[in-house]
Amino acid sequence: MSLAQDKAYGDTQTMDFKALLIQIRQNPRVLIEERQSFADSSGLHLEQIHTFNVFDHQSFDFHLLDTYNCLFIGGASEASVLKPHQFPFVSSLEKLVLKCIEESYPVFASCFGFQIAVQAMGGVIERDETNFEMGTYPMQMTPASKGDPLFYNLKRDFMAVSVHQEKCTKMPDNCELLAFTNACPHAFRVLNKPFWAFQFHPELSKRILTSRLREYQELYTDDSAHYQEVIDSLQDTPEAPKLAKNFVTYVKSLIN
Repeated sequence: MSLAQDKAYGDTQTMDFKALLIQIRQNPRVLIEERQSFADSSGLHLEQIHTFNVFDHQSFDFHLLDTYNCLFIGGASEASVLKPHQFPFVSSLEKLVLKCIEESYPVFASCFGFQIAVQAMGGVIERDETNFEMGTYPMQMTPASKGDPLFYNLKRDFMAVSVHQEKCTKMPDNCELLAFTNACPHAFRVLNKPFWAFQFHPELSKRILTSRLREYQELYTDDSAHYQEVIDSLQDTPEAPKLAKNFVTYVKSLIN
């Protein structure tokens, strides 16, 4: 990057910071939107977030992260952590997650990333296509969240986007629960590690969820009337993006 570009985007130290976003998607529009959503929520420039799509790379290892400061793991609507034979990258992702924990590598895992982490660490993920969450929900914070580097400045029972047909029914050991709904656990940190996972989507806004559900209407809604009912019920989620910003701030504090 040239000096002129550095000045255009901010100071050199900021632009030297790079994150990798692992994507688990095939829809071209959603691939672009997801990267932008992580940039907007984290406060990073789009150029600072590089992407790696596991549908294009079925096998990979920890060296994937050699030139990055942290890892984001996105969501998925076209894959399942419960079908490793159908989706071979599930095994590679689980191994990568465990290596990140072992090496204390900073990770921010959203939705599918949460499920991968739960499963990799010995927790239980189960499928529920009947009573699944789809929309915006109040996240109930645990006492542990008060001292957490990512949750410390969020308002209690903040709203967040949650759309998932697979959920955690047993938390893995060595993790601290930070937020939940009546349906399932929603956020945890691996004890003494810079590793956070969220069943909800901290990176998504009401506006983006509206657009994304339009792309996946047939998967998540019964018909156009059901889709409109969900859209009409959505609420704004102003607090949730603080989590990604706080994560980047925390990772930078580890570097400095």
